[in-house]
Amino acid sequence: MMVLSRFGGNPNIGVYSAAGESISFISPDTDEQYVSDVKRALGVETCLTTVAGSFVVGSLMALNSHGAVISGLAEEKEIKTISKHLPVFLLHGVNNAAGNNILVNDNGAAVNPDLDDKTIAGIETVLGVKCKRLSIAGINTVGAACKATNKGAVCHQDASDEEAELLSCILNVDVVRTTVNHGSRLLGPGLLANSKGALVGDLTTPIEMGRLEDALNLI
Repeated sequence: MMVLSRFGGNPNIGVYSAAGESISFISPDTDEQYVSDVKRALGVETCLTTVAGSFVVGSLMALNSHGAVISGLAEEKEIKTISKHLPVFLLHGVNNAAGNNILVNDNGAAVNPDLDDKTIAGIETVLGVKCKRLSIAGINTVGAACKATNKGAVCHQDASDEEAELLSCILNVDVVRTTVNHGSRLLGPGLLANSKGALVGDLTTPIEMGRLEDALNLI
């Protein structure tokens, strides 16, 4: 299922929420309709929380079925809330926006090349997958440039053939270059997705929706 939505008037819904196969974490600065859209599109439980006192939950969190990586600036109450649903690893340092710096499904993860070995080892432990350093179309924040599920992935339209092929090998799914929200090449901010469905920013065109649906194998 694919559903068009926006968060508080903003079509960049992936900035304010993050989703896995069974749970979606959403900024509490939302409304009932948005929460309903998430549940309907993705078939998940929802949890309202901030991360690091911020509403940009999707930018500060990356998760799969095994665990979650969140900004090292997260507050204790936020860590406790998220830990009720998934094991948590805190991402410290300048690249602490986990959702922007990590692209993950249940098969593997691509991460910002600037992350150090110790940090990557911690990410691998909590997410239960191997990580590979990768930039896409000159962008180190691979989680912002792409979006992945266990059934498919979409990436920045300017990704090279070599980058798309490597990403496919890391995630063990096919990768398609496309756009969202009427031409945005940054896929991460524009949608939430899992193997059951996708929630996309409501500026997304019918042609883009068709490409996303095919790429994520939602038909």
